[in-house]
Amino acid sequence: MRAVVQRVSNAKVSVDGQVIGEIGEGLAVLLGVGTEDTDKDIAYLADKIVNLRVFEDENGKMNISLLDKQGELLIVSQFTLYGDCRKGKRPSYDKAARPQDAEDIYNSFVETCRGYGIKVETGKFQAMMMVEIHNNGPVTLLLDSKREF
Repeated sequence: MRAVVQRVSNAKVSVDGQVIGEIGEGLAVLLGVGTEDTDKDIAYLADKIVNLRVFEDENGKMNISLLDKQGELLIVSQFTLYGDCRKGKRPSYDKAARPQDAEDIYNSFVETCRGYGIKVETGKFQAMMMVEIHNNGPVTLLLDSKREF
């Protein structure tokens, strides 16, 4: 699994002009599911994200996690995170999971994150979405459950 994680003051996702997920202070996660992802990848990435120390403590140092802060989480599926642009001008998505497999893993990831007791909002799988992210910092991190980067 791959994720782009952004610390936000607020974020929302809309489908057909209707807001379907919205959070205040927390993390916005764009999540891609790969062909080889399993429950191990779900557990690893969920734990990593909710425990990332990216919020400032009383001394202005990034030392507080989403879990510590009881911040909110917006998770939006994004298969294009597996786009391989190394050859040619058109990305290859060979390493992205097929939609039916990816949706099950995505939903399991969302439920795993909810299990931490924090507010979790989502986009709509396979929908054309408009995502509005107010990146705070800016703070943006790239995560990969296979630790490729």
